[in-house]
Amino acid sequence: MGKIKRLLLDTLKPLKGLSIIDIAKEIVDMEGLGRVTIKVDEMDVETVTLSIIVEGDDIDFEKLKAALEERGVVIHSIDEVTAEKE
Repeated sequence: MGKIKRLLLDTLKPLKGLSIIDIAKEIVDMEGLGRVTIKVDEMDVETVTLSIIVEGDDIDFEKLKAALEERGVVIHSIDEVTAEKE
C-alpha cells in the first residue's frame, strides 16, 4: 500500500487557544512528519480558518486528525493529498 507524503487541510480553530506557532511545533514532532506549514486564511470574531500543509515520509491521517482535535483544530476538508508507492 502507498504512503501519504503530503496533505493540504482546510481547518478551523477557536481564536482563543493555541497559536499557530505552538500547533506547528507540536504537530511536526509526530512520527512520519517532517514539515508543517500553517497559513491563516480568515479570522472571525471567535474562530480562525487555517490551511495546514503537512509533509513527511508516512503520514498517519487518523493520528494527525486526533492530534489536531486535541489542540482544538477541526478539519473541514482534505483539499489535496500526495501519495507514493512504498
